[in-house]
Amino acid sequence: MAGPFTFTLLCGLLAATLAGATLNPPAVLSLGREIIKERLTQELNDHDAISILQQLPLLSTIREKPARGIPILGSVVNSILNHIIWLKVTSANVLQLQVDPSDEGQGLAVKIPLDMVAGLNTPLVKTIVEIHMETEVQAIIQVNTRERGHTHLVLDGCSNSPGSLRISLLHTLSFLVNSLAHTVMSLLVPALPKLVKTQLCPVIQAAFEDMHADILHLVRVPVSLGSDRLEFDLLSPAIKGDVIQLELGAKLLDSHGDVTKWFNKSAISLTVPYLDSTPFSLTVRQDVVNAAITALLPPEEIVVLLDYVLPELAHRLKSNIKVISEQAANQLGPTQMVKIRTRETPELLLDQGSAKVAQLIVLEVFATNEAHYPFFTLGIEASSEAQFYTKDDRLMLNFNEISSDWIHLMNSSIGLFRPELLKNITTEILVSVLLPNENSKLRSGIPISMVKAWGFREASFFLTKDSLVVTPASS
Repeated sequence: MAGPFTFTLLCGLLAATLAGATLNPPAVLSLGREIIKERLTQELNDHDAISILQQLPLLSTIREKPARGIPILGSVVNSILNHIIWLKVTSANVLQLQVDPSDEGQGLAVKIPLDMVAGLNTPLVKTIVEIHMETEVQAIIQVNTRERGHTHLVLDGCSNSPGSLRISLLHTLSFLVNSLAHTVMSLLVPALPKLVKTQLCPVIQAAFEDMHADILHLVRVPVSLGSDRLEFDLLSPAIKGDVIQLELGAKLLDSHGDVTKWFNKSAISLTVPYLDSTPFSLTVRQDVVNAAITALLPPEEIVVLLDYVLPELAHRLKSNIKVISEQAANQLGPTQMVKIRTRETPELLLDQGSAKVAQLIVLEVFATNEAHYPFFTLGIEASSEAQFYTKDDRLMLNFNEISSDWIHLMNSSIGLFRPELLKNITTEILVSVLLPNENSKLRSGIPISMVKAWGFREASFFLTKDSLVVTPASS
């Protein structure tokens, strides 16, 4: 009998093993730079970033500085500024965003180039003096780990990029007007970064937060699995190189909304592929994929009057049974009945680029539909090729063929016999009855909502040895 010391030692070894194991999440959503740029650009448009730029209070801002500077110099500058009727941004553009790993390697640097033209109206000239302003706003997307037990993505350090500000006259005019314009331009050099910080950065922050919320909303959209559904939620984010990775937990819910299975981090392997040029990928662990198939194909019983539905198979079955027992074969009537029960849900077996499904099946043959006991009961270990494919934004699955890998005689009322004698005919019955039934339940597919939500027409996928990876189809 094991003593307390042995028990303590075993517990210690188990704890050490678990501590050293790599725990993998049920799924990982990887977001590349293109998705981040497109979504953030869209959010900036939705938040009227250009309108904010056009409303920058340029004149009131540059008038503040001289009044707080050296009194005599401020008085001279103020007298010059009195010749300005108005100064405002007449056109503005947010150019293509850039997203790259930050210099510190701890996040993603988002650079937002701005191109603006300001109009200056003065009685010294009849035309509008146009000033061209180019600058760049920079902020860092990083993982906030300050809150104990909770990590999330944040946008920090929004400001004008050092050395990015360029201000010039679009057209040269008279000496007096040029002098006035250059004075205004010199005052805009410190004023514009300040305005970017106070006026535009809050808009960029709000756009990022809405982008983040939209991504999480798409992550949490329930995945319909017949009457059940699969739901994902954020466990923790990470930034690796130029990719944002969202580690996801998952849960399976029944038709009443009750959780039937939780999926958390575990030692089950998960290989997250390198994103490369793909905009995004959703990598789902094998046990989660298997649970989705299980929800679509719960254990069931199929009853078939074989002579009515498949008379050719009924005739061949009778011939096979006659080899075992002529008396039993003669008892088979026109209502001979076959029952097929799937004892356990299918087990998905992934490999690099291919997949198989293993099933435990019970097959019984009755002389008539009124018989209370079967001639025999066979336990069958069967397998099928699982063919994944995509249709629009749905992941589809189809079982191809059935192979009876092992047959066991569970009981028999017609005497003992070698079940291999019935291997071919039972396999054909499974192919003709069970396979179409299961494929009909898989026909609806599994929707991947983020594909069309992010502007892609179709989904694509590939299989690894431990996961299913969904990506947008290349155009």
